[in-house]
Amino acid sequence: MAKRFEVEGLTASYGSKVAVDDVTLTIEPKTVTAFIGPSGCGKSTFLRSLNRMHEVIPGATVKGKVLLDEEDIYGPNIDPVAVRRTVGMVFQKPNPFPTMSIFDNTVAGLRLAGVRKRSELEDAAERALHAANLWIEVRDRLKEPGMGLSGGQQQRLCIARAIAVEPQVLLMDEPCSALDPISTLAIEDLIAQLKDSYTVVIVTHNMQQAARVSDITAFFTVMGPGEPGRLIEMDATDKIFRNPAEKRTEDYITGRFG
Repeated sequence: MAKRFEVEGLTASYGSKVAVDDVTLTIEPKTVTAFIGPSGCGKSTFLRSLNRMHEVIPGATVKGKVLLDEEDIYGPNIDPVAVRRTVGMVFQKPNPFPTMSIFDNTVAGLRLAGVRKRSELEDAAERALHAANLWIEVRDRLKEPGMGLSGGQQQRLCIARAIAVEPQVLLMDEPCSALDPISTLAIEDLIAQLKDSYTVVIVTHNMQQAARVSDITAFFTVMGPGEPGRLIEMDATDKIFRNPAEKRTEDYITGRFG
């Protein structure tokens, strides 16, 4: 099977501070991969490196290779905006555009890409909202503000916005951390459905969530104060949680540190 992502020796820094160092891993198509580890170990930084969001921060740099379907997204002739259309991002806190309706939020990325035909936008909005399990709840209120939705609905609206442009990959940075348990379950159910069409990569601090939603789990940690984050172990989720190869992984999962 072709690899969706092949990352080789990736190091991401903020100025002189190395956040995550020398990470090499692969991510398969149409799987859910969870990144776990203590705060400050570089999980979110590494996630943002997979669609060139890290470099928008002043002074931030990335070294190494990130191959997406065998093409280096950091290559000299690669348009980062095109990368971000292919590799969508959903953030920790739901962030609908505050002045836009539910409909306009959903198709914002398509309009940015130059789509103007109303019928095309309407079809894309319905398709994306269906995929995000939100269509039935909002189909009669598409002209209402996106900010008028509940927190869980707002997060699903952000997922709909991300998938309306038909990416290949969805990155999710702790997408449930600001949500109540019922909304969290709805997002987890949605992730399970989305992997039929997308490659999903999720950062989570919730061990049970990683165990529930992911096929593969990668454990990151720091070796000591001031040290950069490193990838310690990556394997099938069931193996990581039942029989990890590294003692550091076992200690973290069982709560002995982190």
